[in-house]
Amino acid sequence: MNKMYPSAADALQGIVADGQLLAVGGFGLCGIPEALIDALRDSGVKNLTVISNNAGVDGFGLGKLLETRQIKRMISSYVGENKEFERQYLAGELELEFTPQGTLAEKLRAGGAGIPAFFTKTGVGTVVADGKELREFDGETYVMERSLVPEVALIKADVADKSGNLRFRYTARNFNPAAAMAGKICVVEVEKIVETGDLHPDDVHLPGIYVHRIVHNPNPEKRIEKRTITDKAGV
Repeated sequence: MNKMYPSAADALQGIVADGQLLAVGGFGLCGIPEALIDALRDSGVKNLTVISNNAGVDGFGLGKLLETRQIKRMISSYVGENKEFERQYLAGELELEFTPQGTLAEKLRAGGAGIPAFFTKTGVGTVVADGKELREFDGETYVMERSLVPEVALIKADVADKSGNLRFRYTARNFNPAAAMAGKICVVEVEKIVETGDLHPDDVHLPGIYVHRIVHNPNPEKRIEKRTITDKAGV
């Protein structure tokens, strides 16, 4: 089975549509599938619900899809770096489901493992638990969280072999494996491609069984989310 696609646009052809639930890997701007996000924007699909730890920044990452108003709902943990997100949310133009970060990761992991729901203490007694089932275990109250199974997952990895086995680079692994495992269809953007068998089994962070399509993007921008410089005397 050939998993290689010549471009991000080709890789999304026939699998993205209006109104879908999508998962997008990354943490801040670390490990985001830049080329796939651009291709999703250019596809023109709209009314998307997007699962992602955060929503990019103004003009980059998922921020591009917010500017074009293609996202109608975000399921996120942190969105504080995007002023357009803030504007749309406060104006009632964008729906938001705030989810504690660990709960968001577990909702994706559970979805990938075929677990429909789980109980957690996180969020009990807050708005996070509003409208959700509460249950007591050993004298403690827990809230039930439903798992997430996106129709398409867009992720980023450092290296892929042609069978889709992936290796991530340091913290860029973040939400990417969980999103990949949860998605019914997973498209990965990678910087390097090697032949099947070139990756040592111990270097495989995600087996190729979870990956359906591969796009080569050897020169991503890798923008820094916030550049902070400390003034030093005599410099």
